[in-house]
Amino acid sequence: MCMKKALQLISAALALTAASGLVQADTLDMIKERGYLSCGVNTGIPGFSSPDDKGNWTGIDVDYCRAVAAATLGDANKVKFIPLTAKERFTALQSGEIDVLSRNTTWTQTRDTALGLNFVGVTYYDGQGFMVSKKLGVASAKELDGATICIQAGTTTELNMADYFREHKMDYEPLVFDTTAQTIQGFESGRCDVFTSDQSQLYAQRSKLAKPGDVIILPEIISKEPLGPVVRQGDDQWFNITKWSLYALLEAEELGLTSTNIDKMMKGDIPAISRFVGKNGPGGKAMGIPDDFAYQVVKQVGNYGEMFERTIGNGSPLKIQRGLNALWKDGGIQYVPPFR
Repeated sequence: MCMKKALQLISAALALTAASGLVQADTLDMIKERGYLSCGVNTGIPGFSSPDDKGNWTGIDVDYCRAVAAATLGDANKVKFIPLTAKERFTALQSGEIDVLSRNTTWTQTRDTALGLNFVGVTYYDGQGFMVSKKLGVASAKELDGATICIQAGTTTELNMADYFREHKMDYEPLVFDTTAQTIQGFESGRCDVFTSDQSQLYAQRSKLAKPGDVIILPEIISKEPLGPVVRQGDDQWFNITKWSLYALLEAEELGLTSTNIDKMMKGDIPAISRFVGKNGPGGKAMGIPDDFAYQVVKQVGNYGEMFERTIGNGSPLKIQRGLNALWKDGGIQYVPPFR
């Protein structure tokens, strides 16, 4: 009986190890065999991830996944986008349904340490704010005592809002929805006085309202919301690939490389550019991807500045200023390790 029980325990342990390995190791090999990257995105936020009427996805989160596909498969179009709610997103990543989560997700201690996940970096530095109807007649979040507030379930905004109202000794009534679309619909229909979310999302959702001029975004920013892509723990190779794909977008902007000039610029003799494109440097070999991975990212997707401007910046309907998301040398805080 003891031997039989021991064998059962060993068998169970091996099965668990095998099952864990399917979703935690060799992610790159699975992607190559499958032929495309599986990317989890929001169900629809203009500028971050949203589909058009033909199912074509656009947004800064979408472009990041295209950059990873360019780095790993040599083709930015080899991506399958999986729309996920806030409550679904981490389970989808943990289970192996998606390879990377790029869904306006805030990097927090709990998420980074207790969920078996790794945050790749920050694609957008944000902060939580409040949007209200002009009819409410308020100019500050400190005037929201007793307000009914629309909020999405499974987000950091719930906790931030509770802390803010407690700190300022105010009461509020939360009205919680499962999806972004339901939340903004609740606000627009008048079921609540206030819609709270990351400020970038407030601008995005305001652009979709029937009467965007009837609402204002209050000046207060009540939290730090570093938004970025997420992968599973346990696969350092994949973690490195996704991390350095993001770094390639930022480094390219710092080097002055764009999707239109990189072919010309790489013919010169600037050492930093030669290293970056993989002609004379570490390249991607140590990560199991082509040495020219960074070149492919920039040629097919552009640099971070190009990505920012066309999705949420001045080239988009949102017209969000770079602010903290400018490069460090331009007064922002975007800064990456050297490509050496």
